[in-house]
Amino acid sequence: MNLAFDIEAAAELLWHNWRDGTVINSIPLHMQPKNLDEGYAIQNCFAEFSKNQVIGRKIAATSKEGQRHIGIDHPIQGLLLDKFCFSENSFVPNHGIYMACAEPEFAFKIAENLDGKKGSYNSRNIAKKIESLFLAIEFPETRITNFNDVGAAQLIADNGCAGYFVMGCKVNGWQELDLAKVKVSVKKNGVIQETGEGSAAYGGPLSALAWLANDAVKRGSPIIKDEIITTGTCTKPIHIEGGSKIHAIFEELGEVVAQVKN
Repeated sequence: MNLAFDIEAAAELLWHNWRDGTVINSIPLHMQPKNLDEGYAIQNCFAEFSKNQVIGRKIAATSKEGQRHIGIDHPIQGLLLDKFCFSENSFVPNHGIYMACAEPEFAFKIAENLDGKKGSYNSRNIAKKIESLFLAIEFPETRITNFNDVGAAQLIADNGCAGYFVMGCKVNGWQELDLAKVKVSVKKNGVIQETGEGSAAYGGPLSALAWLANDAVKRGSPIIKDEIITTGTCTKPIHIEGGSKIHAIFEELGEVVAQVKN
């Protein structure tokens, strides 16, 4: 089997479905990733195939609820692509919506390369590596209809369920708060749909960021300076449809707003 050909073929198949807004039941057997490393190899090829610029990364399945949603038992990472990312109050495309959900998240801009040369990262030392905190809404997505059955390797190949991403303004004074205890609520069309707190994301957004930094070093692709990292949902995902206006409200920090096109 020509592994390089299978990686490229899988990446091309997935990108064409993203481009066209179509879905598949699963990646065909002859090009399916057999483990996480092969999944990440396809993910990286997918990003190159898309001709989008990678501006950062996302973490999926940082909460037990999120893991149940996609049928895995550990976090995974995906890539944030520039043409899929929007500023606050943007209209998010409804092209190819399948998962049809939105998630309120903490996102960080990284101040320096996280190469792990001075040891592993944790929720305490990772805070010193952050340039800025932003409030965000992620609209996760996949091209795989059986996303809760196919396993982590295929979901990783499909860019870790990274769909559209909306980032709000920079937040000041966050260092004085325990982000794990920040209360979060999310509204759709003015009505609260879910509530939660920062701890839903792997015990807290800093813990989630540390997990990603360590995992990225282990995989040989460390986080680099100026990357944007979004750290997982703080509530259960809420259902959306065309026209939905989403407010994610973070107690003491502010809110971020986005709307899905009709």
